[in-house]
Amino acid sequence: MAFIFPGQGSQAAGMGKALAGNFAAARAVFEEVDQALGQKLSTLIWEGPEADLTLTENAQPALMAVSMAVVRVLETEHGITVANAAKFVAGHSLGEYSALAAAGTFTLDDAARLLRTRGQAMQSATPAGTGAMAALLGLDFATAAAAAAEAAQGEVCQAANDNSDGQVVVSGTKAAVERCAGIAKAKGAKRAVMLNVAAPFHCTLMQPAADVMAEALSKVAMKAPVVPVVANVGAAPLTDPAAIRDSLVAQVTGIVRWRECVAYMAAHGVTRFYEIGAGKVLTGLSKKNAPEAAAFAINSAEDIAAAAAQIKG
Repeated sequence: MAFIFPGQGSQAAGMGKALAGNFAAARAVFEEVDQALGQKLSTLIWEGPEADLTLTENAQPALMAVSMAVVRVLETEHGITVANAAKFVAGHSLGEYSALAAAGTFTLDDAARLLRTRGQAMQSATPAGTGAMAALLGLDFATAAAAAAEAAQGEVCQAANDNSDGQVVVSGTKAAVERCAGIAKAKGAKRAVMLNVAAPFHCTLMQPAADVMAEALSKVAMKAPVVPVVANVGAAPLTDPAAIRDSLVAQVTGIVRWRECVAYMAAHGVTRFYEIGAGKVLTGLSKKNAPEAAAFAINSAEDIAAAAAQIKG
């Protein structure tokens, strides 16, 4: 089994509210995150407005909090822990921090503060409106990367997320990404969809944010995770805190190699992927990237009970 953790875009107002209402362990997670940030983030998570929740600096710690609430309920209600159930953990972009918090590398407080810093740094790395991202549908990674390189023309345009075969996200300056959308269609893309994002994540324009995270991560105590984390940038397992730190810094400007992360875990014995937290984006991607494996989203009390029965089964 692998426990996987969602990234930005999976947030929705109201997420985690029922869990906090039903389980003291979940409630405690939200209280701790509120305290760490000096803000009632829980109110924003549960009541919105959606526009404020979607801001990168809020969405990142919010999604981690919901994931950790599910982790704590699995632990306290069912005795299921990352250490006793999972062979690997992994997370999509910010979800890597959730995975590392679940695996004991970061404390919950540190994960919340790091993600607040990361969100603010990523949002402010480029002037508003100058960057863009687009999803290229129906192209393999090599073709999508070639389209991005051709579109750059002295500006920045790079493959940012290799989500699955046929779903690659590119990132860079707005004009270059718009050019890339046209070039991708000429190369056989079914569609090129401009994404509603606050900044051009996972490309070299994020270097100022990478510098901020290098500084922030250097000041935080990190333990070896209880199981290996399959890291976004290397698509390979890490357990050494220093290597994990370097990987998290590289991740800000680097490609999220999600297709390869899932393939690695499947090739090393994972037959069940459990997506822990909001939404079910990674559940769908797992089914695409490892069709022989099963995938389940866990974000409600019912999901937790069903998963617990399966895991213990």
